[in-house]
Order: sequence, then C-alpha cells, then structure tokens
Amino acid sequence: MTKRLTSKHKVDRRLKVNLWGRPKSPFNSRNYPPGQHGKSRRGKPSDYGIQLEAKQKMKFYYGNMNERQFRNIYLKAIQKKGNTSENLVGFLESRLDTIIYRAKFATTVFSSRQLINHGHIIVNGKKVNIPSYSVKTNDVIEVKNKSKDMAFIAGSLVNKEREVPDYIHMDEKNKKAKLIRIPKFSEIPYPAIMEPNLVIEYYSR
Repeated sequence: MTKRLTSKHKVDRRLKVNLWGRPKSPFNSRNYPPGQHGKSRRGKPSDYGIQLEAKQKMKFYYGNMNERQFRNIYLKAIQKKGNTSENLVGFLESRLDTIIYRAKFATTVFSSRQLINHGHIIVNGKKVNIPSYSVKTNDVIEVKNKSKDMAFIAGSLVNKEREVPDYIHMDEKNKKAKLIRIPKFSEIPYPAIMEPNLVIEYYSR
C-alpha cells in the first residue's frame, strides 16, 4: 500500500466516511471506526462538532486545502449574490485542480495538483501552473501536447470508478475539457454526503 493511499485511509478513519468513494476504503463495510471499541466510542456530537465535521469533510475532499484558502472561498461565497451554499460549491468546482480531477486527467485532486504544478496543463492556449486558478464557463482546459501520452493520464481516463459529470464537456481523444456551466450542488457527484449548509453555519458562528 502506498504512503499516499495509507494517508487517505487515515482521513477516512478520522472522518468516519469513505470520502473519495475508493473500493478499498476501511469504511466500505462499516460506518464506525475500526478497532475493538469502534462502535462504543461514538457519542452524540454537539452542533459545533457536526458543523466542524462537515467543514473538514469538504476541505479534505477538495484536496485538503489549507484553512486560510478554504475560509477565503467561504468569504467569496457570502459576498456573491444568491444561495451561499451553492456559491461555495460552485467556487470549489471551478478550481482548476477540481476540473482536472472531474475530467479524469488525474485519479485524485492531489495528483491533479501535481499535473498543474509541473506545467502539464493549458487553459485557453496558455500554461497555467496554479491549482487554485478559477476556471470560467467555456474555458478550454487541455493537457499539453508533450504530456498527452503520459501513462498516468491514460490510466486515469480508462478508470471506470468515476464518470465525467454532465457540466464538463470532454474530448477524450484530444485530452481537452470545457466547463459548460457552474454546477448546482445536486449535480456534483460526491461519493459521500456533503453538507455545505453546515460549512456556512460553522464559519458564521
């Protein structure tokens, strides 16, 4: 088992959920922490505890971004007109590292960041190496020509564990993707229950 996979299993155990929908997660066959006292350790959480857990789940799901980054996205969400929860997930889904993951150019958000950081990704014809780059509707995201034959990308594209969501148009042959629209919360293919409303409540305390 790789160090990164072991780390993700630790996150699943900590948050008590199969966060990324992986087949070998320790929470596929139980909804309580592993170990002799796994069931008995669970008490009734406080409202704060529930809100904190919802925030941690979402923060880890999107690649465990640091607290300052995540809070800044919340601040942008409350400043924008409309439903704050929808704004929050809209900003998260518009990040370049999320788009690369959704388009299946990478198997995880963590590995999508590596592709971006190493200069393998182009947006509208220009190299972008900032994972938090905000993708706009109809932006064209593609793998750089010299990188299109990478076995890592090819392996991710043929992986059947995930499908490309409807709000992303995919040209798999040319390894290009386009964000058609900012998705609604109900459209996002989360493998675990996400509660952005509780995230808003956490930061609104």
